Amino acid sequence: MIVRKSTQWIKYKFDNLMSKSTLAPLLLLLVTVFLLVSLTAVLMYYTSSVPINGEPVNGINFGDDVGFFDIFYIIILRMLDPGVVSDDPLNWQFLAFMLFATVGGLFMVSTLIAIVNSSVIRKISDLRKGKSFVVEQNHTVILGWSFQVFPIISELIVANENQKNMCIAILAQKDKVEMEDEIKIHVGRTNNTKVVCRTGNPIDIHDLEIINPHEARSIIIIAPETKDPDSYVIKTILAITNNPNRPEPPHKYHIVAEVRDPRNVPIAEIAGQDEVQLVIFDYLISRITAQTCRQPGLSVVFTELLDFSGDEIYFQEEENLIGRTFIESMFSYDTSTIIGIRKSSGELLMKPKFDKLIEKGDKLIAISEDDDTITTSGINEFGIINDAMRRNDKEYETLPETTLIIGWNRRAPLIINELDQYVVAGSKITILAEDKDAEDQLAFHCGDLENQSVRFWYGDTTNRKILDQLTVENYDHIIVLSMTDTGEESDIQGTDARTLNTLLHLRDISDRSGNEFSIVSEMLDDRNRQLAEITHTDDFIVSVKLDSLMLSQVSENKELKTIFEGLFSAGPPSIYIMPAENYVELHRAVNFYTVMESARQQDQIPIGYKLKNPAQKTKEEFVLAHGVVVNPKKSNQIFFSEGDKIIVLSDEDISTWNIFSKKNQKRNKYKDKNYGIRKWNKST
Repeated sequence: MIVRKSTQWIKYKFDNLMSKSTLAPLLLLLVTVFLLVSLTAVLMYYTSSVPINGEPVNGINFGDDVGFFDIFYIIILRMLDPGVVSDDPLNWQFLAFMLFATVGGLFMVSTLIAIVNSSVIRKISDLRKGKSFVVEQNHTVILGWSFQVFPIISELIVANENQKNMCIAILAQKDKVEMEDEIKIHVGRTNNTKVVCRTGNPIDIHDLEIINPHEARSIIIIAPETKDPDSYVIKTILAITNNPNRPEPPHKYHIVAEVRDPRNVPIAEIAGQDEVQLVIFDYLISRITAQTCRQPGLSVVFTELLDFSGDEIYFQEEENLIGRTFIESMFSYDTSTIIGIRKSSGELLMKPKFDKLIEKGDKLIAISEDDDTITTSGINEFGIINDAMRRNDKEYETLPETTLIIGWNRRAPLIINELDQYVVAGSKITILAEDKDAEDQLAFHCGDLENQSVRFWYGDTTNRKILDQLTVENYDHIIVLSMTDTGEESDIQGTDARTLNTLLHLRDISDRSGNEFSIVSEMLDDRNRQLAEITHTDDFIVSVKLDSLMLSQVSENKELKTIFEGLFSAGPPSIYIMPAENYVELHRAVNFYTVMESARQQDQIPIGYKLKNPAQKTKEEFVLAHGVVVNPKKSNQIFFSEGDKIIVLSDEDISTWNIFSKKNQKRNKYKDKNYGIRKWNKST
């Protein structure tokens, strides 16, 4: 019994030893080899088994005196090279020892190869698991994985083009090799930016250490496509800010986190304090959708400002302009557009008073291609044509508006509430959706509308018969929403396919009726937007891309969050797309300095234009979708004609100036026909 327990104990210790790192079995092998060689050498030495003054052994001709270490050396050589056995002298006692050493050597060498092989395989396996520490500094960390990670990486790569040795480190609960393969497929070349993937749970403090967040320049937290993504985001924020290994003050993290449900914002702010910048996905998309449906093309402007590949917003200090007015700084740049001032105190002034003086330490807020392109032009003669300037002195009657929303998702109530801030009393909104919970959500979230009445139609959004019954040509604005699921991971391609079906029906209705109507559609995958161009939709809201662009911009400069939130909100100043005839004479060559002066006299800042037919109208190299040009070169000549627009920044809500065309003056009231479809309005 005692012997059995002793055997089990030895076996247990041996198993534990062999299951440890490569070093333990390697040391055990070396000790075994040393003991085996030493024992064999002792036996050969005391039995005088080595031939003296005989034939050479392993090329060594021993004399009268053979030492212990000589025999030890012979055995080592024989274990490493058993092929010389044919050269051994015919001494059977010597041959027996050499045969034992040869067999032992084969066993030991095979064991060594096996240990090294398993060690290499284990190391490769560990590397595949992505568990090694990221030895990087000043890198960007991305925590979590979703479809958004690809546009975020793409944008950061563009942002890092003029910098060296930049790194993006990703930590997610996904296989490292799978992440790398998907990035290679969706992103492609990463240029001078290194992308490192690691596998781990971002809410686990030990896994979080792998990615080295303490030396990162910024940390981006992506909400996963799960039932409750915000709880995951909040836990991740806590894991970072309450990490026991975090550096001592004054070190602070720069965390940018995505929150889906606005109700979770206070909790996330408590978790992150002043170290986190929150991007509220639903607010961002709903505000852009509400503004874009009334001003088609506006999402292109927002995308351009958020996109690193074109013109974006920078902060630039210019000592030569200290003591000069804001209007003087606006005309001092030919290839950049000045829209505000960042005071030395940190205060951000978007569209300040034109006579505001620039003080020492202030920075200009500029729209430019890059930070190194914000240079004064030195131009003193601007070529302004005074008699070509026009002023909008018309008085517009603000009429009620009609809006049709096709489809439903969790952002629909936010869009309806946001629209209520823009329209006048008596406006109407109709929802066509097949979500059975939509009526309850309308009653709960949209019960306090001041300017709109709402009615609900239950039906298939791709059903042509229902779309015909709605008489869509009578609506001022049509919004087609992506019907994403609110709980589980959504099928992006399938959802966009349904949206495309609806858009194709709307296009056919427009062609058959001969009526053009404004359509704004939400898409999930930017690649599908190109397919949807054939539907002649006025604008597209690529929700996932816009959110990713916002996260990327704020990760590079957290002050941009305040600027973009101001531009996207209903409060002043905001971006508007206005008729060109409100500023300059049509069919006449003018430069953009003339447009700037005309807009200044109307207390507005022009930042670009939108051409109805951009071909051969402009010398600008980068004409965006729907003929939009942001931050044009001001000295270039351009002809404006009917249908062309000027993109301006204004404190006054001038959006209604551009809404009421002749078609909109002829109001068609809703036809209250009963097609067996359930209805709901605010009064219920």
